Amino acid sequence: MEISALCVGLILSLGLCGLNSDVALNGSEDDVKQRAGLTEDRTGAGVSTQTSSVKCKLQGTTRLPAFAMDGDFIIGGVLSIHYYMYTVKHNYTTMPEPLRCTGSINTRGLRFSRAMIFAIEEINNSTELLPGIKLGYQIYDSCASVPVAVHVAFQLSNGLDPVFYTGDNCSKSGMVMAVVGESGSSPSISISRITGPFNIPQVSHFATCACLSDKQQYPNFFRTIPSDQFQADALAKLVKHFGWTWIGAVRSDSDYGNNGMASFLDAAHREGICVEYSESFYRNHPRSRIQRVADVIRRSTAMVVVAFTSSGDLRILLEELSLKPSPPRQWLGSEAWVTDTELLRFSFCAGAIGFGIQKSVIPGLRDFLLDLSLSKVAASPVLTEFWEDAFNCRLEKSTAADKRLCDGTEDIQTLQSPYTDTSQLRITNMVYKAVYAIAHAIHKAVCQKTNSTTQCDKFTRIESKEVLTQLKEVHFSQNGYDVSFDDNGDPVARYDLVNWQNSESGSIKLVTVGHYDASLPVGQKFCINRNLTWVDGATQVPVSLCTDSCHPGTRKVLQKGKPICCYDCIPCPEGEISNATDSPDCFPCPKEFWPNAERDTCLPKPVEFLSYNEVLGIILAAFSVGGACLAIITAAVFYRHRTSPIVRANNSELSFLLLFSLTLCFLCSLTFIGAPSEWSCMLRHTAFGITFVLCMSCVLGKTIVVLMAFKATLPGSNVMKWFGPPQQRMTVVSFTLIQVLICTIWLVLSPPFPMKNLTIYKERIILECALGSAIGFWAVLGYIGLVAVFCFVLAVLARKLPDNFNEAKLITFSMLIFCAVWITFIPAYLSSPGKFTVAVEIFAILASSFGLILCIFAPKCFIILFKPEKNTKKHLMTKNQS
Repeated sequence: MEISALCVGLILSLGLCGLNSDVALNGSEDDVKQRAGLTEDRTGAGVSTQTSSVKCKLQGTTRLPAFAMDGDFIIGGVLSIHYYMYTVKHNYTTMPEPLRCTGSINTRGLRFSRAMIFAIEEINNSTELLPGIKLGYQIYDSCASVPVAVHVAFQLSNGLDPVFYTGDNCSKSGMVMAVVGESGSSPSISISRITGPFNIPQVSHFATCACLSDKQQYPNFFRTIPSDQFQADALAKLVKHFGWTWIGAVRSDSDYGNNGMASFLDAAHREGICVEYSESFYRNHPRSRIQRVADVIRRSTAMVVVAFTSSGDLRILLEELSLKPSPPRQWLGSEAWVTDTELLRFSFCAGAIGFGIQKSVIPGLRDFLLDLSLSKVAASPVLTEFWEDAFNCRLEKSTAADKRLCDGTEDIQTLQSPYTDTSQLRITNMVYKAVYAIAHAIHKAVCQKTNSTTQCDKFTRIESKEVLTQLKEVHFSQNGYDVSFDDNGDPVARYDLVNWQNSESGSIKLVTVGHYDASLPVGQKFCINRNLTWVDGATQVPVSLCTDSCHPGTRKVLQKGKPICCYDCIPCPEGEISNATDSPDCFPCPKEFWPNAERDTCLPKPVEFLSYNEVLGIILAAFSVGGACLAIITAAVFYRHRTSPIVRANNSELSFLLLFSLTLCFLCSLTFIGAPSEWSCMLRHTAFGITFVLCMSCVLGKTIVVLMAFKATLPGSNVMKWFGPPQQRMTVVSFTLIQVLICTIWLVLSPPFPMKNLTIYKERIILECALGSAIGFWAVLGYIGLVAVFCFVLAVLARKLPDNFNEAKLITFSMLIFCAVWITFIPAYLSSPGKFTVAVEIFAILASSFGLILCIFAPKCFIILFKPEKNTKKHLMTKNQS
């Protein structure tokens, strides 16, 4: 591309560069010819005397490099040696003043530039890398400013000669082979857009914006420092690791800060982290803007502040925060500032943590940095300014009249400054690797053409495009540091986790406490191997939450209109638990489990059934056994007095059979007590049904006997021969067999079975016998009821007959009790919950059984035992006659 195509519109209006084929305004034509035709061509073309070449002139003022050295191939450098650019107010009537830097020197940036010189000199002294070739350099101070970086980028593309001759329309001037820099992302973007069309490779040591990985926009950009995308993910994981969900965020209002913070916030959102505020600022903003950001930090409730800023920007903010006491804050930093030793003076930031580039060692660099004699210092305006600031004196040619004259006693060996501090070489190593990457690319481009490994031809002509191509393939190791670039021009992301800790002397020091390696598998990328110190020297991790954590047993309910990290803690509803802190939901326990009181654990539900170990079970069992004993005693009494009139007169055979059935009725209630099993469930209902029908059949037989006996006393009646003892037995057997048949069908088709009832009570299990077939159960009960009603009707009909000892009346009363009990049993049975259903059924069995035995047999036993005078045939006949 022609230079004229680039210098159009805005660039011409800025006066940064311009082209003109007229005679130069500065100097005579002979001077112009001498510059253009009699100077050595840096690309190895030798001396040019072309008189037909096009004469071109650069517009604007040439900007002198901070450090420069001629060589066979020139490497450009753009570094932030000053913090600020002098703000010029344009009046649009005169030519603008040249762009210049202001403010104090960035001694860290000065170290970067000196490290670049050190690397180039080390390469020039090497016999393996570029043998026979001398690298030169032009290192410019960008003042951390985009306009100055743009100016420098054009100058590196054009060369330093204000007037030059070219063969075709002012193209291909004295371009550098590659550019190292810039320190910031925004200036790097501007430089790449300018140098990219010329295929001049750019290798940055400190521009971390993820946007620069886009090879469509920045095809010539490489970097030795990882992209912010890796750091943003690592910072989000770090915040999550320490349980911080409520943070504040501040960023530089630049491509670095805005893009880096956007990547971090996106990663933080995926980790469930909320941001109370996100503020941006820049060092050139009015102080009111900086004050507003500081006030937001002071008023915030977030304990943690994540700062994605350059060190120069953060320094301004920390200076503002130091003016007024503010609540302690846990600072979390990006690599741009967290390893900057100049910021360690802000003691309220002690405990800060963040990811920094891995610490490294560059042999010989410290000696090189300290090798500054007064003559070297005086020869460089930048070193002069640094020297005067460091020792608060002035050199002879300096204009700083308010300072004492430097007398030569100044010893840089004793200077405590980021420039001389090589204990934490991190970004400096990125500069070192960038220079070596370019040198390796030039080595392949030059030496492969000569097929020589011992001596490279310095006159070999190469284009910057060839260096760009070779940079993509670079892969080498220097001082134990691997250097390579992926398809996006990025290196492998490796970081140190750095912690600002108080030393014994009271100062703050940087301590490496962990590592992050993006090349490792998931789960192994991040590790912490040392104890951390937190804000205010605390050893416990600070808490930064919008809302205190919800304990197990509660769940989070978001507060309306607030971020997801602000919520209320609501107890879990009945039957549900949460067993984790900050659980978003409660979940129900399994069917056979129930929450504990705290609702954080599911416990097995207690199994409930009518047990022999509880009071109710013991009482019912006692009555059951007692009833059976009473029936047996009654049978014994009757058997003892079996020849007595009262026993013989009341059908002793049916009486004994009735007492036997009542004994079984009392005992069958015992099958209802205890844990239900398969056999007990089948036995309890069938035994109950059969024994009760047997009992009712006996009562029915006795009632029929009374009726038949009355009819037998009528003249000419012989009905008793049709209802003698055989018929009585047949009646009992027939009625009982029908019940046996019903029970058999029930047991065959759908028998009762044990089951765990989970529906009656939520918090406990009722172990009970399922009916199997409800029809079978109600058929059994219905048949008992049918026989009982039939018996009751006959007893009512016979109640006034003159039977012996009024047995018909006693049967009537007993059946009245029996029917009343079982009629009330049905609603009680259906409405009783759990084990009380069984208790109601047992009570009905016992009540009806006691009703029968007491009503029918108690009066007779009373006469036998206590009124023997009434137990005579005479008394019996007398009663019948009456």
